[in-house]
Amino acid sequence: MSRSAPAQPPRSWRGLVGVLSSYGATLSANRMIAVAVPWFVLTTTGSVAKTGLIAFCQITPFVVVQILAGPLIDRIGARRISIAGDLVAMLAMTSVPLLHAAHALPFWALMALMALEGAADGPSSSAKSTFVPAVARAARTPLERGTGLITAVERTATTVGPAAAGVLVAVLGAANVLWFAAALFGLSAVIARVTLTDPAPDLAEQAGYETERYFSRLRQGAVFLRKEGLLRTIVGMLVVTNLLDQAFFAVLLPVWARESGYGAQTVGLVISVFGATSIIAAIAATGFGARLPRRATYLIGFVIGGIPRFPAMALGFPLWAVLAVFAVGGLGSGFINPVIGAVIYERIPPPLLGRVRTLMGGLEWSGIPFGGLLAAGVIVVSGVTGALWIVGGCYLAAIIVPGLRPAWSKMGPPAPEAEIPPELEAEVPPELARTDT
Repeated sequence: MSRSAPAQPPRSWRGLVGVLSSYGATLSANRMIAVAVPWFVLTTTGSVAKTGLIAFCQITPFVVVQILAGPLIDRIGARRISIAGDLVAMLAMTSVPLLHAAHALPFWALMALMALEGAADGPSSSAKSTFVPAVARAARTPLERGTGLITAVERTATTVGPAAAGVLVAVLGAANVLWFAAALFGLSAVIARVTLTDPAPDLAEQAGYETERYFSRLRQGAVFLRKEGLLRTIVGMLVVTNLLDQAFFAVLLPVWARESGYGAQTVGLVISVFGATSIIAAIAATGFGARLPRRATYLIGFVIGGIPRFPAMALGFPLWAVLAVFAVGGLGSGFINPVIGAVIYERIPPPLLGRVRTLMGGLEWSGIPFGGLLAAGVIVVSGVTGALWIVGGCYLAAIIVPGLRPAWSKMGPPAPEAEIPPELEAEVPPELARTDT
């Protein structure tokens, strides 16, 4: 007599919609802040140095606290961290216009509030990302579709958020735009409270990672990442490409536009064209990304999305041709994050997801504060054209290295006979250890 298969729980889209909505609200708030706060500092102080210092005050806690929050996400749950972070960020952004209206906002207080916002937003954003595997399973949708939707939301917020902030700043003033950012943080917290639930842990899988000591948990994540060859090279690639992207968009692109006789509107147009086509590609990736070969998609998408812009600008292409290159580049770029995200989520055991994902996120952001300095130094040494060739060459080298690794295919359960690295035995339980090529 045959046994009937166990009944599957009904398909649920609630969690996936909740993650996308909450994440979109948070990202939109941050994109507004990225426009409104620098403009606020410039118009109230007139100091470029103070404007840069405010950005540093926000980004540094975002990176550091994100890394440190990983064990807490795994310990007390991503839902609580996500909601608490959004509420603290809302409080910080509400305080700025309130204190400014009361003429009680010295510069040091603004620095402290932006540091508080960054320290709250880093863990909150990472906590939201850890829901993706669970909500994709609940919706019975491929992981690439879940990561593709997340990418589409991110690109949409990046394209629409700054444009909306620019209009609101012109109409209402920079300080008042922060009311809208605070409202979006609050909306994100409400959405997470209503729609998200921490996935039930696999007790057998979790047992090997249970420890009351915070630093032991933190070290488990670091050891796992150090031993995962593909994830390690992906992190290295993202550190370099994020650094170079910041150098490009913050310095190289504006300087090129000025020296080519274009204005600031050209910079915005180039970024908008790239962002718009990347949204289209990310949406397309949700439909058929799961059927594409991962390593080939990564290499082709990244080469198309990241490289042609450098020679097009260095060789003096007319503006219409540069815009066409960026449009095609956006199409390639939109396929990258869904593939990389699926690989990352598959290779991290659920009990380690919070601490490894936050560690990766913090490292990926670590080079961004130095991108502008790098670009300025290279321009001084080699000029704008030389800098475009140098940065483009470094970008190509960075994306090729992870593509040389063979471990891009979808992963099944670890083989029982898989060898356990001796250095990992004390940190990772044997049933979850895996070898990597």
